[in-house]
Amino acid sequence: MEPPDARAGARRAPRLLVLALLLGAHPGAQAEVHLSVPSLVEVMKGEPVALNCTPLGAHDHFVLEWFLADRSGVRHRLASAELQGSELQGTVHDSRGRSPPYQLDARGRLVLTEAQVGDEQNYVCVVKAGAAGSAEATTRLHMFAKPEATEVSPNKGILSVVDDFAQEIATCNSRNGNPAPQITWYRNGQRLEVPMEVNSAGYMTSRTVREASGLQSLTSTLYLRLHKADRDASFHCSVRYHLPAGQHGHLDSPAFRLTLHYPTEHVHFWVDSPSTTEGWVREGDSVQLFCRGDGSPNPEYTFFRLQDKQEDVLKTNLEGNLTLEGVQRGQSGTYGCRVEDYDAAEDAELSKTLELRVAYLDPLELSTREELSLPLGNSTAVNCSVQGLPTPALRWTKDSIPLGNGPTLSLSSITFDSAGTYICEASMPTVPLLSRAQSFKLLVQGPPELRAEETQPRSEGSWREGDEVRLVCSARGYPEPKLSWSQLGGSPAEPAPGGQGWVSSSLTLKVTSALSRDGVSCEASNPHGNALHVFHFGSVAPQTSQAGVAVMAVAVSVGLLLLVVAAFYCMRRKGRPGCCRQGEKGAPPPGEPELSHSGSERPEQTGLLTGGASGGARHGSGGFGDEC
Repeated sequence: MEPPDARAGARRAPRLLVLALLLGAHPGAQAEVHLSVPSLVEVMKGEPVALNCTPLGAHDHFVLEWFLADRSGVRHRLASAELQGSELQGTVHDSRGRSPPYQLDARGRLVLTEAQVGDEQNYVCVVKAGAAGSAEATTRLHMFAKPEATEVSPNKGILSVVDDFAQEIATCNSRNGNPAPQITWYRNGQRLEVPMEVNSAGYMTSRTVREASGLQSLTSTLYLRLHKADRDASFHCSVRYHLPAGQHGHLDSPAFRLTLHYPTEHVHFWVDSPSTTEGWVREGDSVQLFCRGDGSPNPEYTFFRLQDKQEDVLKTNLEGNLTLEGVQRGQSGTYGCRVEDYDAAEDAELSKTLELRVAYLDPLELSTREELSLPLGNSTAVNCSVQGLPTPALRWTKDSIPLGNGPTLSLSSITFDSAGTYICEASMPTVPLLSRAQSFKLLVQGPPELRAEETQPRSEGSWREGDEVRLVCSARGYPEPKLSWSQLGGSPAEPAPGGQGWVSSSLTLKVTSALSRDGVSCEASNPHGNALHVFHFGSVAPQTSQAGVAVMAVAVSVGLLLLVVAAFYCMRRKGRPGCCRQGEKGAPPPGEPELSHSGSERPEQTGLLTGGASGGARHGSGGFGDEC
């Protein structure tokens, strides 16, 4: 069976027609044999391939032979086939140690089941057709192998940009390919055009090695003169390998970066603190000073403080950090950072300074005590003083309502509404997290102020005896007033909703004619005086009409009950003649015979009919008749 890849290789390769002119046995006789043989067959390593050799024209008999031509030109017979009738009988003579061995199919093609590196040879097909003559043609087998994954070995050392010659950057390896691949170098995705000749700007070297397997490995080393801009550059190499039919493949290596040594040119120095605003830090916070030079590797950093133009060294390290724990106002001043880089240019500025300003705010002080008691109608002024840096702003508030800015609060003609808690707040717009507050409570002394919740107004005569009403009385003053009622049952005084010093008490009672005449009074009192309020109800109507209606309702209910009892009794006596008819006292009416009772009736029934338990006289002395 013909392998599919062999047919594809035969189609891709050009065909060579070989015309062999052979002289016959007698002078002047001529014969010729034409062969169809591809001059080049391409195959990937490990794939099957069949080499084709087809005689053209009609031949009754011919012999086909395959030879391997080595580099010295010596031919080694591999296989042969002879046409006998319509069949081609083939034999493999020598596989020359190949595994798996050569094969010859029914069409006389030389079959290689798994292409190997050693198969890349010249194969000669010879056809002998007797009197028709003989011919031969050569096929070149070209085997391709995809190389292994590309490996790169970057220089792990520290490369200096100060040197004025090219330094080794990395080595790229591509192993076990065929034919030998090509290696290209890239920086930041751009191809590097470097020559093979050594020079100070950059070059590369290459070396190809044929492995024991016959495959080829390629090694390329890149050399470049580096610059500071290469500190962030990404490098990689790419292998370009060949495939059949003029195709190519690519295998890229992992990207890598270099560690460069370059001198410091600039220094940055700054403060980092959670409360930093416009250069201020808050007293008590931990403050960090950061210093960074743009040299590599990290140079040594020296932190210092300038005092009287003298450097007071605070710390030296490689991290470039200085922490001031719980900074205080006395630590304000000029701080500096210096980079110790001896490779830096002489004109490079390696030192920087900054001003550290510590913001602080002392507790506030008021010109009055925590409680200030003043008589009703008086005036006063309270001062709020503070020490801080930068200069704090002062604001007065009461119940979260702004009253004004500045250190002085003026209160004139105070009222009970003026009582409450006043707060002085100090803040710093440039240091938002730094603020303080102080407060005092104003108490306004005076006689009670009374406020009553009136009953709902009603028309004349709308109040009736027994109506329930709830009265509420509120008062305020200082000292806190006591509330009392002219009637018993008032609730204890409690703070009223809405605050402002009000207390309230309530009284629930029933309206009577006496209350209509005298009213109900609520009184508030404290050491400075008292206040009184009287609740009135107007005329109170009696509940007579209501009592008559109630009596009538009771009478109707009793009548209905009696009717129910009578109906029940009649149901017990149904089926008897004259049941539930009212009889006269004494003898029955004329014309109606007396009821006779058979002796078979039970004593209980007889007693019930006669009205007696023991069956006494049949004529009772009142109530229902005998039958009912």
